[in-house]
Amino acid sequence: MVAPRAVPTRPALSKPASAKLGYKGRVELTTVADDHAVVHDGLDVRVYDDLQPDTVYEYGGFVFRTLARPAGERLATIATVNDVHFGETECGVMGGLGGGPTFRVPDGAEPYPETMSRGAVHEIELIDPDAVIAKGDLTADGTPEQYRDFLEVYGGAFGDRLVHVRGNHESYGGGDLAAIPTQRIDLPGVIVALLDTSIEGRATGRVTGAQLAWLHDLAVAADRPVLVMGHHHVWSPDSSSRPSTYCGIDPDSSERLIEVVAAHRVIRGYFAGHTHRNRVRHISVSREIPWVEVASVKDFPGAWAEYRVFEGGILQVLHRISTPDALVWSEQTRGMFGGMYGGYAFGELGDRCFAMAATPA
Repeated sequence: MVAPRAVPTRPALSKPASAKLGYKGRVELTTVADDHAVVHDGLDVRVYDDLQPDTVYEYGGFVFRTLARPAGERLATIATVNDVHFGETECGVMGGLGGGPTFRVPDGAEPYPETMSRGAVHEIELIDPDAVIAKGDLTADGTPEQYRDFLEVYGGAFGDRLVHVRGNHESYGGGDLAAIPTQRIDLPGVIVALLDTSIEGRATGRVTGAQLAWLHDLAVAADRPVLVMGHHHVWSPDSSSRPSTYCGIDPDSSERLIEVVAAHRVIRGYFAGHTHRNRVRHISVSREIPWVEVASVKDFPGAWAEYRVFEGGILQVLHRISTPDALVWSEQTRGMFGGMYGGYAFGELGDRCFAMAATPA
């Protein structure tokens, strides 16, 4: 029997502050890996360690099966973040949508993007990853000052291990910060292909012919699994509609990207940010390949993703940032957009933690 390890994350709150947070003891099974599970109960965290892979456990009212550990040696570890938004001062504002509430930190308090990112950095440092990849929306407005702050926090912690690319918050003001069309990160057991999916002056995304040719050539020569990453998510050709103003990668270039992925089975998944949600889709033409969206760092649930690379496959393990001040902030922002945001952003357990085979089934 494995006893839970209590993590002291509940800050000293007055009753009025607790009431303002809306803390009701909401209990959620956040993470299930091959060796541990995490339950969040509002501002309290319970970590169940030393679990066996592919085994059913019952803890804290939850019954779950740990992820099956892929065969062979563990070769590499990758951490990703997205939508960190350095410089943002009000959370819950999006394109004129109503519904509220919105949130700010008190005057003189640390800005919440720094609070959340410092929590993410602290936790990522504990796993000592081989690479840390930031998948866009590094800033709120794409200013040099905001970009400097991003680099200070993440670059200061991870140095050359940090690889980053812009998102729409960098591009729609016309700036070119981190506008690098393609980046290749070679690690033991895996290659990461990072694409700039942003368009100058637009919030939507695209993939160019030159980028697709680069990805095709990389896949043809790859001697190990390839993970493709970018800021924007794809439009699915299985959809019943084809909007010209799709909020992710436009339908035409989405189709071309999906065709490349489907043609090269060495590509094992595509991983995006942008939507601030945890979601996995499977598209008929690309069969078992996951098209993944990972929730934002800056607000609920406040997350980063870990990729455990084994000889026989890769695990995605999502982590909710659980430093005390980060949990206080993310619990507040759960209620954005008329209370709908929590369920939207959190997703299902299978959207957060899952396995990918190293080779096609």
